[in-house]
Amino acid sequence: MNDSLDVFLLTFELALVTTLLLLCFGTPLAWWLANTTSRLKPAVMAMVMLPLVVPPTVLGFYLLILLGPQGWGGQLMLALGLDTLTFSFSGLVIASLIYSLPFMVQPLKTAFESVIRSRLLDVAATLSAGPLDRFFSVVVPMCYGGFLTAMVLVFAHTLGEFGVVLMIGGNIPGETRVVSIAIYDLVESQQYAQAHIMAASMLLISFLMMFALYRLIYQPGKRR
Repeated sequence: MNDSLDVFLLTFELALVTTLLLLCFGTPLAWWLANTTSRLKPAVMAMVMLPLVVPPTVLGFYLLILLGPQGWGGQLMLALGLDTLTFSFSGLVIASLIYSLPFMVQPLKTAFESVIRSRLLDVAATLSAGPLDRFFSVVVPMCYGGFLTAMVLVFAHTLGEFGVVLMIGGNIPGETRVVSIAIYDLVESQQYAQAHIMAASMLLISFLMMFALYRLIYQPGKRR
């Protein structure tokens, strides 16, 4: 029981850290993509959305090479006197940030574009509101649904990660062993009853999260 609790706590910790970090980094990226007319936009958008079409094991493999002792990321860590990021919780966070990036950026980009088309930012500018003031007083309140959707999708998506976290983190109890890997191990050892409990718990948690999301966004008679 304690082992299962530790696995769930580690998984939720990973999902929470990933969501908060992506909220910080994904918001300015989504804002730039919603506003820019740069020729680099298609390339950046393709890079952002790449994790949706690339197999997780492929992404995990290249992260393993990049962050391992022979990769430039691993070499940098060793030069700083630190351990490499492979097979560690920090490595899981980096992998999760990349793998869940499109689930943060795409909803925010769509929400930002709707605000830009509304021309309300132009109205705020005529009232002498600065860029940051316009963003926090106009964009953020109007994009409530976009922020909420992005955060819930990233959190739920991180809970279910398997291929990427297995490649970059392995299966170290208490450090990199998340729920998806624990379920796989239970099935491999034919412990179906315990696997069913963990799988059903994740299924219920994911459903409740998505139900709460859409219940908040699409209230009867009111759409946010």
